[in-house]
Amino acid sequence: MIDDAQLIDEALAGNSASFGRLVTKYQDRLYNTLVHVVGSADEAYDVVQDAFVQAFVKLSSFHRDSAFYTWLYRIAFNAAISRRRRKKPTGSLDQAREIAGQEPLARGDGPTDRLDRLERVQQVRSAIANLAEEFRAVLVLREIDGCCYETIAEMLDIPVGTVRSRLHRARLDLREQLKEVLHEDVS
Repeated sequence: MIDDAQLIDEALAGNSASFGRLVTKYQDRLYNTLVHVVGSADEAYDVVQDAFVQAFVKLSSFHRDSAFYTWLYRIAFNAAISRRRRKKPTGSLDQAREIAGQEPLARGDGPTDRLDRLERVQQVRSAIANLAEEFRAVLVLREIDGCCYETIAEMLDIPVGTVRSRLHRARLDLREQLKEVLHEDVS
């Protein structure tokens, strides 16, 4: 299997198919992370497309002192922030449903169990979408994408201590928003 460095070298030498392989390798991961960060599937798709175009144009400026995905995520995150600044913030129940999508259901669950689970999933996703952007990004990168603190710090260009404090704050805010849901699960 060809590694990222070789694909980058080939892309820089004019082989656009090599950059296409990088796109194929990372597009789903980047999209899945950005859906939670930007709060809209359509918006995430647009941001991912913009990020890959920018990455292709700026590929020669990639210094390789971090992983390619880290560099790509930073481009995508900055693109998302830029798009959000240009756009009026909007939100709707339809948008929340779009983000939630369909969840796999366990066999043997009754209809009310399935509905309860879907409702909880939607509540959690809605609560994540309601977090301040700086907290949501850190929470998504850590809890959904599984990034370590150092990688998150590098992606967002913030100190590791800031990552830790934002993650703590995000978890507290999320817990507060989901207090009723958490209480129902305990009883």
